[in-house]
Amino acid sequence: MKKYPKIVQCDARGQIVIPKDIRQELGIDEGSAFWMYSITDEGILLKIVPNDELSEHSSIVSELKEKSDKLSISQKNVDKTVKNYERKPKGRLEEV
Repeated sequence: MKKYPKIVQCDARGQIVIPKDIRQELGIDEGSAFWMYSITDEGILLKIVPNDELSEHSSIVSELKEKSDKLSISQKNVDKTVKNYERKPKGRLEEV
């Protein structure tokens, strides 16, 4: 693991690039999914979501469905997203 910080810039669409050496070190491939957390007054935290955790019987998806009202998302959209994710090559997650 590298001991020095990496600086990346956000483009006009809000996208950032994860440097290649970090992607290789963490096994991040095209289509990898992440949980994104907002850390108050600090920034964001990305956590890799293993492909097998996005199946319909996943505890993460179940928890998301249970808390969907609090998160202002519909359970129907959660189901649709999981199905789309499973059909995409390399598990591409495009809708939330």
